[in-house]
Amino acid sequence: MGQPVASRGQTATPTLGKAMLNKYARAFFTRVLTPFAAFLIRRGVSPDTVTLIGTAGVVAGALVFYPMGEFFWGTVVITLFVFSDLVDGNMARQLGRSSRWGAFLDSTLDRVADGAIFGGFILWYAGGGDDLVLCAVSIFCLASGQVVSYTKARGESIGLPVAVNGLVERAERLVISLVAAGLAGLHAFGVPGIQYLLPIALWIVAVGSLVTLIQRVVTVRRESAEAEQASAAAQGGAAQDSAAQDNESGQHNASHGSEAAT
Repeated sequence: MGQPVASRGQTATPTLGKAMLNKYARAFFTRVLTPFAAFLIRRGVSPDTVTLIGTAGVVAGALVFYPMGEFFWGTVVITLFVFSDLVDGNMARQLGRSSRWGAFLDSTLDRVADGAIFGGFILWYAGGGDDLVLCAVSIFCLASGQVVSYTKARGESIGLPVAVNGLVERAERLVISLVAAGLAGLHAFGVPGIQYLLPIALWIVAVGSLVTLIQRVVTVRRESAEAEQASAAAQGGAAQDSAAQDNESGQHNASHGSEAAT
C-alpha cells in the first residue's frame, strides 16, 4: 500500500522555508504571516502564484548573486523569498484547498530551488572563485541531493515506508549551505578568515549526502526483502488453505460416494 499523500503546507519533504526555521520559529512566523496571507487571498492571489514567485526569487538570488561571489546579499534575497513557503501553505489552509497538486508543486519547485542554490556555487567556483575541486564538490552536492530525494520518493512509490532518518537530509543540506554562504559573504565587509566556512560546509554536505544516500539504499533493500518475504509467506499460507479445502472437499465427496454404493 502506498504512503499517504501530504497536502500543501504539510509536505513529507521539508520546504525551503521549513528547513531554515525550527518549529518554534515556524509557529511565530505563521502567526505573523497569517494576516498577510489573508490579504493576498482577498486580492485574489492563489497559493500556486505565491509558490511560483517564491521559487523565482530564490532562483534569482542564487543565480544572480552567488556566481558573482556576493554570498551575503544572495543569501539575504533567498531568505526573504523563503517565507513564501510559509505563506502559500497558510493560504491553502485558510482556503481549505490542501491538495495533492499543491504538495506536488511545492516538492517539484523545491528541487528547482535546490538546483539553483548549488548551481550558483558551481558557477562561482567554475568562474571567479577559480577552484575546480570545490566546483566538483558543489556538483556532487547538487546531484547527490537530488538522488537522495529520489530514493525516498521511488521507494514510497513502490509501497515501502523508507523508514530512515538520514544523516544529512534536505533540511540539513540547506541550512548548512545557506548559513555558511551568508557568513562567508561577510568577508567582503572585512571579516577575516570567514570565507573558508563555505568550502567546509560544502564538504560536510557532500560527505553527509553520500552517507544519507547509502542509508536510504540499504533501508530500501532491507524493506524490499522483508516485503517480498511477507508476500511469499502470505501466498504460501493461501496455497495451504486452498489445498486443505480441496482435501476436505475430496473426502466429503468420497463419503457421499460410499453411501450411494451401499
